Amino acid sequence: MKIILSALCAVMVTLTGLSQAFSEELVVYSARKEHLIKPLFDAYEKKTGVTIKYITGKAPVLLERLKSEGAQTPADLLMTVDAGNLWHAAREGVLQPVSSSVLAANIPASLRDPENRWFGLSRRARTLVYSTERVSPSELSSYENLADPAWKGRLALRTSKKVYNQSLVAMLIAEHGETKTEAIIKGWVSNLAAPPFSSDTKALEAIIAGQGDVAVVNTYYFGRLQKKTPGLPLAIFWPNQSTGGVHVNVSGAGVTAHSKHPDAAKALLEWLSGPEAQNLFADANMEYPVNPSVKPHDFVAAWGEFKGSDLGLEKAGELQSDAIRLMDRAGYK
Repeated sequence: MKIILSALCAVMVTLTGLSQAFSEELVVYSARKEHLIKPLFDAYEKKTGVTIKYITGKAPVLLERLKSEGAQTPADLLMTVDAGNLWHAAREGVLQPVSSSVLAANIPASLRDPENRWFGLSRRARTLVYSTERVSPSELSSYENLADPAWKGRLALRTSKKVYNQSLVAMLIAEHGETKTEAIIKGWVSNLAAPPFSSDTKALEAIIAGQGDVAVVNTYYFGRLQKKTPGLPLAIFWPNQSTGGVHVNVSGAGVTAHSKHPDAAKALLEWLSGPEAQNLFADANMEYPVNPSVKPHDFVAAWGEFKGSDLGLEKAGELQSDAIRLMDRAGYK
């Protein structure tokens, strides 16, 4: 009888554990917009039975919320855009290291934190887009070349206040050092066709209207315009192919320091990095998968292949303050 009771108790404990695993609820704080994440979470819920609740907002606001909540936070995962934001979250202590052979296999080292506190989940290229009416691709070569006087009055840029440009300049500092990078940025400022725009989209629209000939933008902004109005007189150019490669960044995520369900949060991260989820994650915003075994959507693939920079993206965070000060000195508003 004692043996039977012991066996029954063991079965009950196992069933209780399985029930808790499948009824587990995860909370995600996301700077990535709802329409980009909901299909993913719906698919994961259907696959695993794990309920996912999410709160969306601006990256700095979510970071401050995590810091103020401390150990009382309900959040299990922080999802945000740009390696600079991910680096800041790790530095502020709101993310915990995650040991995972799955994540290590699926995500290249340059697209994740060296201490495994955050992981890129989609790759975004910040490249050149030019007017096909006024520019020949043979005129273009690199980010650095845009400082050449030949581009005087022809360059359209988004404001330096946007983290995407701060990270780009930070990575230029990592590659060239501050002195050379400052000379490059001063050249960009001298070549502006108009004061910096508030968005990549506005910079592209200015080129279509004849105000500037080339811009530095994230590819998905070009993709949005291309989908809306096929046949626009714009094209992508992949710079720095004979040197360091195109500047790439990520949207990504990390398990929060005070997650109540760290193992379940890790499992979600691993799934997001795998083939089943990678296209869902990247295709929603016309980005590139981080997982090298997963191909981009045909619409994105049509823009052509490119060599991306393999500089570790943690530099985008480490050198961001230096980049902001440099842009200010160079007069890049």
